[in-house]
Amino acid sequence: MFIPHRSEKLEQAFAALSANYRGIDIDLYAICRDRRANSPVMAGDFMTSIGVPNHAGASHGNPTFTLFKYNDVKMVLQDAATFTSGFMAKGFGSFFSADGLIILAMDGDPHRAARGLLQPVFSPQAVLPWKTAIEQQIRDEFILPLVPNKRADLLDFGLYFPIRVIYGLIGFPNDALGNFYEYAAMGLSILAGPQLDPAKEAESRERAMKATNTLYDAVMELVKRRRAEGAPGDDLVCRLLRAEFEGRKLDDHEITTFARSMVAAGGETTTRTFSSVMTLLLQRPELLERVRNDRTLVSKLIDEAVRYEPTSTVKIRQAARDVEIRGVTIPKGAMVQCVVASANRDEEIFDNSDTFDIDRRPKPSFTFGFGPHMCIGQYVAKMELSIAVNAVLDLFPNVRLDPDRPAPVIAGSMLRGASSIPVIWD
Repeated sequence: MFIPHRSEKLEQAFAALSANYRGIDIDLYAICRDRRANSPVMAGDFMTSIGVPNHAGASHGNPTFTLFKYNDVKMVLQDAATFTSGFMAKGFGSFFSADGLIILAMDGDPHRAARGLLQPVFSPQAVLPWKTAIEQQIRDEFILPLVPNKRADLLDFGLYFPIRVIYGLIGFPNDALGNFYEYAAMGLSILAGPQLDPAKEAESRERAMKATNTLYDAVMELVKRRRAEGAPGDDLVCRLLRAEFEGRKLDDHEITTFARSMVAAGGETTTRTFSSVMTLLLQRPELLERVRNDRTLVSKLIDEAVRYEPTSTVKIRQAARDVEIRGVTIPKGAMVQCVVASANRDEEIFDNSDTFDIDRRPKPSFTFGFGPHMCIGQYVAKMELSIAVNAVLDLFPNVRLDPDRPAPVIAGSMLRGASSIPVIWD
């Protein structure tokens, strides 16, 4: 099939990342249902117990507690003073740079200042001007060329289009798109840095640091060029160069580090979400027909898919003081794992919580986070997803699962999604 500048390295890196966080073969939602009922606050490391590397680092040495109920997870995520994120600079963040400078690892005033600078760049109003270019990239470059084939695996282009979008948003020139898929492969290598086995993590760290340095140099070159030009464009780098909050602007290192993190994380999360949205839709022919005939339902479809099948199942914080949750004392310094996959299906909050229902009354779910560390790129991601879903429905008449190929399966203990979605159309 046609994919602009298809990259074997990228496909291998995505598969390796998925395998790294797949965990053991379990019914995640059945385990979470039991935990909500019988031990909503678990003393222990849930991620390690299901075979998933820990973003706090393999040997952080702190006690760990795990939360499964909606209101407990909500309380932790919105109270950034009590439940902090700075530990990530030494764990997950250290795979991005020696100084661990990622917004996920910031607390207090530094985090408030960083959000103040970045938030206006990613507000719903700010990302709207990007819509036409994103639409053109997804529809014209990836989906239209497939129409005559009458069959495809949606993940063949589902891996590529979010990276293409990020490439354009950051401001890289279009004539070097093939290089950027290589950069994206490096970004996925960084995300796959944490390992369960300390010996393997040492090797993984070496690979990750090579990738992160190469990525840093590529983005820094672009940042310096845009600054020398006076930051005239509407791309992300130019917007960040112009951004100002309380009299402060971002320096080249900060802009480079943030843009690099988008290369690593922004694409694969959208790919996985797209895979879950399309799988859940195509598994339900009546719903597929409804959405095809009423596109106002696409946003509801995406919101419910994000609740029902979160791309990343766990978020972690660290207790800044002794605190009690449901009678369990969590000491200062303890790691707190918030299982958003469980919270998103809490039966006390969501009626028929294990049912996929786009007509349910909207309530916040935690896939994009909650509180001060809410995902800053969620509006871009939702725009991409909406454009991609609409394009598939517009350009693939009567699209449906291919009866001659294995049906898609959403899997993974931490990073969830389908690895293949074979479809046919008329």
